[in-house]
Amino acid sequence: MNAISPARQQASSDEIDLAALVRALWQQKLLIALVTTAVTLAAAAYAFLATAEYQVQSILRPAVIKDLDALNRTGVYELTPDQAMQRVGASLESYDSRLEFFRSNQELFEALRQPSRSLEQTFEGFNAKAFKILQPDPKKIDSLSVYVGIQLTYPEDVNGVALVNGLVEHAIQLERERIASDLAVVIQNRLNQLELQISAARASYEATKESQIAKLLEADSLKRAELQDELKALRQQLKTRRDNRIAQLDEAIRIAKSLGITKPTTPSALGEGERSGQGSMIRTEVNNQQIPLYFMGAEALEAERNALLQRRSDDFTEPRIAQIAKELQLLANNRQVEVLNKRDNEDLFLKNLAVWREEAARLRNLNVDVSGLKLASLDQPATQPIKPVKPKKLLILALGMVLGGMLGLFLALLRNMLRSNTAGPKLA
Repeated sequence: MNAISPARQQASSDEIDLAALVRALWQQKLLIALVTTAVTLAAAAYAFLATAEYQVQSILRPAVIKDLDALNRTGVYELTPDQAMQRVGASLESYDSRLEFFRSNQELFEALRQPSRSLEQTFEGFNAKAFKILQPDPKKIDSLSVYVGIQLTYPEDVNGVALVNGLVEHAIQLERERIASDLAVVIQNRLNQLELQISAARASYEATKESQIAKLLEADSLKRAELQDELKALRQQLKTRRDNRIAQLDEAIRIAKSLGITKPTTPSALGEGERSGQGSMIRTEVNNQQIPLYFMGAEALEAERNALLQRRSDDFTEPRIAQIAKELQLLANNRQVEVLNKRDNEDLFLKNLAVWREEAARLRNLNVDVSGLKLASLDQPATQPIKPVKPKKLLILALGMVLGGMLGLFLALLRNMLRSNTAGPKLA
């Protein structure tokens, strides 16, 4: 019982202290009320005197496929609706794009001018806190479609609706100009590539033609040399054959004269001697052996030898010589080489030239009007807001009252503690 008694006394003391604290605070209710009122009035002054800020936004969604069909059908530039929308979004997010719009529409930013800052500094300060790019959260999968947008928080004296709508239109027009520039560059690059292909084909054709002509002329030269060598060899062979024949005739003439054979005869007739009664007889002799040449008689042999000695050319005795002369005459002019050299329009013989020229003509005649190209669908244009987003008056007043009350209680507690410390020694 003795141990419980101090605890009860301590609890009773705490209750007495808490009651005393409440009484002390109640005695200073005027201070708490004054502080709370002062802070609330300050918050109200800020809420009603602070510059109101409004917020607008514009949302873009992908265009339909038909809007980009004319561009994609060119075959040289391909752009999907999602890619087109992302390009517009990137342009909206680009600092350079925003700065260019600012420089072109300074009247929309007139209320932001500060004498101590340049135009670029003014825009940079506004751009850093006023714009926000809107995109679907990649972690969320409940979005039915992709989109991109821009949100602007602006003071009351700025025309935020015109600014946002103008910036969106500026971004779309800027991307149209970039696409037109890219398309022109791509087409020109394709044309340059086709010209290079045509030039390379022409150079290849010229080299091939020159090589073909060189091969033809070389073959003709080789054939001509071979024919001339063959002709020379044939003539030498004929001359040797004629000289040999003359030598044979000389020998046969000597033998015929030594035998007294002046007229053609046969070995059997020569053995029987001449008979007077044989003048009207014709003798036929069948023999499988070759009759020596001197049986032709000296007169016939001499006549043949004289003819051979007087011969100036043996060409007529060999048919091949006439054939060689014909072939040499044909080799004098290569008609295939003449035809190759006389081609007026050599482009007609270039492979794939017609295809390349057709492609070049198609590229030169491409006329895609990108000035009205719909790169994105404007799902939500910026409209005039009904009320400002800042300052939130009710919230500020509520916070002012709460903070004022807390500050009043703190001051009252502090004052009570100071009084207690001052009165403590006297009570002792």
